[in-house]
Formats: sequence, C-alpha cells, structure tokens
Amino acid sequence: MEKIRDVLSDNFTGKEVSIRGWVYRIRSSGRITFIVLRDSTDIVQCVASSDDLSADAMKDLSSLTVESSLELSGTIRKDPRAVTGYEISINTYKIYERNENFPIARDLGEEFLLDNRHLWLRSREFTAVLKIRSTVFKAFTDYFYGNGYYQVQAPMFVSTATEGGASLFNVDYFGEKVNLTQSSQFYLETMIFSLEKVFTIAPSFRAEKSRTRRHLTEYWHAEGEAAWYNNEDMMEDEEKMIKFIIDEVLKNNMEDLKIINRDPARLENIKVPFQRIRYRDLIEKSREFGMNLKYGDDLGADEEYGIMVHFDNPIFVTDYPESLKTFYHRPDPDSPGEILCHDLLAPEGYGEILGGGERIYDLEELLDRIKKNGLSPEDYYWYVDLRKYGSIPHSGFGLGLDRLVMWICGLSNIRETIPYPRTIRRVKP
Repeated sequence: MEKIRDVLSDNFTGKEVSIRGWVYRIRSSGRITFIVLRDSTDIVQCVASSDDLSADAMKDLSSLTVESSLELSGTIRKDPRAVTGYEISINTYKIYERNENFPIARDLGEEFLLDNRHLWLRSREFTAVLKIRSTVFKAFTDYFYGNGYYQVQAPMFVSTATEGGASLFNVDYFGEKVNLTQSSQFYLETMIFSLEKVFTIAPSFRAEKSRTRRHLTEYWHAEGEAAWYNNEDMMEDEEKMIKFIIDEVLKNNMEDLKIINRDPARLENIKVPFQRIRYRDLIEKSREFGMNLKYGDDLGADEEYGIMVHFDNPIFVTDYPESLKTFYHRPDPDSPGEILCHDLLAPEGYGEILGGGERIYDLEELLDRIKKNGLSPEDYYWYVDLRKYGSIPHSGFGLGLDRLVMWICGLSNIRETIPYPRTIRRVKP
C-alpha cells in the first residue's frame, strides 16, 4: 500500500498503485464519479468509470460522502486538469466506513469549529500547520542535541512559583495544595551542576485571564539552561536555534506553507545575528512609531505589536528595568536598576516568543531579591541551596513553541497552532 505523495511521480505513471485514505471531495457526472482522496501526505483525484466497473460498484462509489474511508487500486496517469496533476483510474476498492453528512463545512462559526476541533483537525490547512509544528519541535530538539545539550524532564506538580502567584493553577494533591508548573527553569538549573547544558520540552500552565491572540493557559514550553553562559552567550545559541528551525521548515514544509498561504520569502529573509536593542533605547525608538511609552512601562501584546510591525527580522530587547523582571534575574553590576536579560520579539507584529538571561548565582544577592519581592526564602530552600554548593555563572531561556509556530505559519491566533487549545473560556473537547 503506497502513500499518495509517493505515487505522484512520473516513476509510477502507467502502473497499478494501491492507496487508502478519506474522501476529500466527490462529484458524479453521468457515467463517471470523481473522488479526491486524501491521506496524511497529499490528495489525488481518483476516477470511477462505468466502462471499468459494474453498475452496483458505480452506485456504491458515487454515494460516498466526504470523510468516508476506503482503499482502492488503479492505474495512475498524468492529467494536468487534476488537482495534483495525476489521476487514478479505479479498478478495485474496499469501503471501510460510509459517513452520514460530515458536519464540518466552509463558513462555519469559530465556536462551532472549536467545539468540533476533533473533526476540524482533518482540514488540509490544519494538517499543514500540524506538520510544520512537528518540524519545529523536532528541529528544536535536533539543534540542542547537536550543540552539547542533554534533554531532561521536570515535574508538573510543584510547590514553588517562578513567575508569580497570581497566575498559578492550584491543585489538591492528596490534601496538600500544590501548583501546576509555570516553568521547568528552576529544575533545569539544578541539573546544570551535573550535565552543564540541558533543555526540555514540556507543558506549562499560566492562570492568566488574558484574551489576546497569543495567550493560552496551557502551552508548550521549550526551555534551556547552560553553565558558564552569560547573557550574550545565551542569545547566540538562541538566534542560531531559531534560524535552524526556520531552515528546517523551509527544507521540509514548503508545500505546507503553500497550503496555508504563508509567503516563504518572509522566512527565507530571516538573518542572524539578530539586532540587540536595549529596553531604554527601544522605548525611545517607539516614539518614532507614534507610541506614548515611557521608561518602566511593560511591553504587552499591543505594545509589542505596535513596535514589531515595523521589523522584518527578530530583535533581542535587553537590559530591562529590574521592576519588570522576576527575582531570579541577575542585576547588571555595571548598570544599577537594570537586569542582564533579553526578550526575543518576532517581526510582523508577533512580539515576544522567548525570554531569557543570566540567573543570579551569588547567594546573598539571591536572598536579597527574594525578600524584596515579598517571598520567603524557606519556600525556595532547594533553589537557594544551589548558590551554597559550587555556584557558577549561568544563563537560560524559555521559548513558547506555540508562539513560534504562530509566527512561522503567519497565523492570526495562537489557537490555530495547537490541536486542542486551552484558554480561559475553553476546556473542550
């Protein structure tokens, strides 16, 4: 049994092929029925003719509906009029399941499609996005394996917060209150003392009541930590990783980009190194774009959109004010009040996809930052211990893979990047 994309070749012209899949489109015209069949690789037009098949067989095939499943054998030939340039004349077939009317059609409402995501996933557009997503996840892993990192795993049930208590999901854990993890960062930091360079891909959970086009309550988080790295070292790894992922998508998913109408030139023109812009300088530059930002303002989705529509390449924003970053970021000893950190903002208005920087490695400095943030050092005893026993300079990052897919695919909403999105208003299917 061949896959459809494999038989769409001059090497198969005039030969008998066998394929299986689902009815993508069907129409009958007198003594001929045209069935466009799809599988995970592509679509192909198949023709049932009364010259080759019995009247009962023709009736059987012509009564199929969209998403009915079958396998068939027939002779393939080139036909420029066919949807993918080839056509199969059906000789034999087997129907596995004949549908009633498939409920998914064009021009249905967004909520209906979200409620029926288990069926909408079959669309060619969503299939293309899922293939690109698969490439992105694999390329991320391949890059770090190829650069001396080890893949590790961290727990999802945690007792400490990394980003803030207001966005924590509380869970009853056999009578004890714990949280779903916001980030694997702290656990990755523990592992650099044995493995030095580590990464993970895992879900993270944020109880943020945000309804922007780029927020999920459960999202896929790619994170890394590296011993002996400073802020610049980390940015160099990150930009090479992003470029590697884009190149892999361009190499493996050109047809998928075409299906979702994403201009590949937008990705082909991405260049490294990415520009570094200090936060204070970006605030000044934003005034050129008609924005009324001042030093100390946080950059949310709207602000980042207003800035990044003017860029065609990602930029690193560095040296944020201390007030905008959480306690574990290392203050810049040469620039009081600022942090040795960076956010990576994607062009075309997509904004932040990654955040990273140096971690505090001095014990007293970490304790001071914890207390200034109104937290208890006892709650973070194991994290504090890392600064007592062989502490070293180190840096790390967290990348939102769904946001990265959103930008690479040129999608308008992060919900379209993930099979089953979880937002503040959606927990089904």
